[in-house]
Amino acid sequence: MPEIHARLGEWFATGAPLDEPYVASRRLPPSYLDSSPYVQTCLKPRGIVDILHQFLIYTPTHLSELVISRHLRHGPITHREIGISALLLPHLRRAVTITNVLDARSVERLRLAETLDLLHYGVVLTNSDGRILHTNARAKRMLDEGRFVTGRSGLLAAATTRASQELTRAIRIAARDEAALDGAGLSVRLAGESGGELAAHVLPLNGSDLRISLEPAAVAAVFIGAPPPLDPVHSKGTLEKFLRERFGLSKAETDIALEVASGDDRAMVADRLGVSAAALRNDLGRIFLKTGVRHLSGLVRLLADAGHNQHGP
Repeated sequence: MPEIHARLGEWFATGAPLDEPYVASRRLPPSYLDSSPYVQTCLKPRGIVDILHQFLIYTPTHLSELVISRHLRHGPITHREIGISALLLPHLRRAVTITNVLDARSVERLRLAETLDLLHYGVVLTNSDGRILHTNARAKRMLDEGRFVTGRSGLLAAATTRASQELTRAIRIAARDEAALDGAGLSVRLAGESGGELAAHVLPLNGSDLRISLEPAAVAAVFIGAPPPLDPVHSKGTLEKFLRERFGLSKAETDIALEVASGDDRAMVADRLGVSAAALRNDLGRIFLKTGVRHLSGLVRLLADAGHNQHGP
């Protein structure tokens, strides 16, 4: 194989078109064929006197080719065989390309699904009507339990009517007008029938790998989870210290980060802080930049991890 790859590497280095075949009898001198270990130990004992390489795919990581061998009783490859292989080439190339793409998509889909299963949060992908298209392992358990979210008739719903209405609205906004979410999504509080709270954070999926590779019909990703319960006396102070020392947030930025991560939508947070929606959006942009997160869900996850570290394993 090293000898074959060396000759083909020399051939590609000349800039030969991919449609032009490589024919050993036309490219290699008799002196080379007489001394070639490959020819003398592999081809000649089998009566093979010529080989044609017709290239299907050639990239830095992938080489696919059709290789045709000629036996001595038929003689070297002629223009007729080259012409026939040229007729086959586009059909074989199309078949190999389709197979390669399908295999790649299958692998990519599997990897994305496995990655979602590793998350501590439940993840549900839905269409614009809220129909469930994919769930990670944690979300499936949440749906089976039915305490905070359910999959009634295949549609994602919350345990309470009010939360279900807000969740449906957030998904429709994600599907209809991604710009309205400013890329940060909407949060909905979910209350359990027997107490407790979670937050469902809805993010639009336009152009996302989750949509393109995993579920093309998906328009929204719903992340369901909450920070771990924190000590009521020390939790806020601990998180403030974490944000200010670790990421250099100002006191005002720290207050905003903790407020928006609480699960309320940004209109409520802006009203509570006494600032405009535009000012809050600008402040969030600086917070995202300093903390290295891209969306509000990333900030929630950051604070949740800080809470886990505060309380140990």
